[in-house]
Amino acid sequence: MKVSINEERCIGCGVCIQIDPDVFSLASSRGVAKVIRPEGNSLVSQAMTSCPVDAIIVEE
Repeated sequence: MKVSINEERCIGCGVCIQIDPDVFSLASSRGVAKVIRPEGNSLVSQAMTSCPVDAIIVEE
């Protein structure tokens, strides 16, 4: 699995960070989420379905 964020779509709401802080963080310079663990974990799918703008991308 490879996790990434579509930074053009991300609105920086922080839902992904609340669900999975081991994989996602806030890029303070841009105010959007960033991936800090691209290999992901078991919570990524929950973060992905919770993202209000579908900005989380998972490649198998």
